[in-house]
Amino acid sequence: MYARIAGTGMYLPERVLTNFDLEAMVDTSDEWIRTRTGIERRHVVADGEFTSDLAYHASRAAIEDAGIEPGDIDFILVGTTTPDLIFPNVGCLVQERLGIHGTPAFSLEAACSGFLYALGVADQFVRGGQAKRALVVGAETMSRIIDWTDRETCVLFGDGAGAVVLEQAETPGIMYSNLGSDGRYRDLLYAANGVSVLPKEGEGAALRMKGNEVFKVAVKTLGGMVDEVLDKNGLEKGEIDWLIPHQANIRIIQAMAKRLRMPMERVILTIQEHGNTSAASVPMALDTAIRDGRVKRGDLLLLEAFGGGFTWGASLVRY
Repeated sequence: MYARIAGTGMYLPERVLTNFDLEAMVDTSDEWIRTRTGIERRHVVADGEFTSDLAYHASRAAIEDAGIEPGDIDFILVGTTTPDLIFPNVGCLVQERLGIHGTPAFSLEAACSGFLYALGVADQFVRGGQAKRALVVGAETMSRIIDWTDRETCVLFGDGAGAVVLEQAETPGIMYSNLGSDGRYRDLLYAANGVSVLPKEGEGAALRMKGNEVFKVAVKTLGGMVDEVLDKNGLEKGEIDWLIPHQANIRIIQAMAKRLRMPMERVILTIQEHGNTSAASVPMALDTAIRDGRVKRGDLLLLEAFGGGFTWGASLVRY
């Protein structure tokens, strides 16, 4: 028994925040942001709009794309680092909105790698026969933990959600998952407080990042992970049809494409439109590429992400 992607969906808040908008907020410029990150605009939630709202709309789109009804879902897992509440978890909130009852529904937190962690877990449930159809979501409202006076971080992040429906299949869809983490790097990328840890005086709850250090570790770690995925599956670099990376920074994405000897035309880029949406970025990029016709059934995809923790993950997918 295997798991295949039966449907995809995404959702973006209506409000768009451009680089020119940010020029009026902090000491930055459109040219500086574009050349260093590749970002031109990002979407930001409205007051009263929450992570579960974005996740719900993306889930509805994925369920519709799969040609099923919400009641056909028997497993729900949401990757997010910005939940609505301490509890109930976002998975339960989405389950309730969808009108589903009794199925396992939970969330996991692995920062920007959250969707790939969730995909790996759901794949095991489907392969093991414990779920026939699983809803896997990456959803974030990163704008809620951003210090909008910090020009190093406020230009990077946006809000959104992406979702996939996995279903049982006789041939591999999710072919291989590689997940990892290293807590030694916790101080390079973190949010300043949680439930049991209070913020330091004057620090607040905002996201903190040492960008140059994160870049160096990310490129080295992702490169090794990509090599391992190819080696474990007996693949040559040229056999990957599409690279669908976490949309964090154009320079990291270009480094990965070079490592795979892939032209940028074979890399799915949404960073210019969405910014870094953390756990939502990979499923949103996947949905974008499927709906615009670039990714087709039978294509071999490599999904990869790197996030705070540090965490990292990759999935080899036959779509």
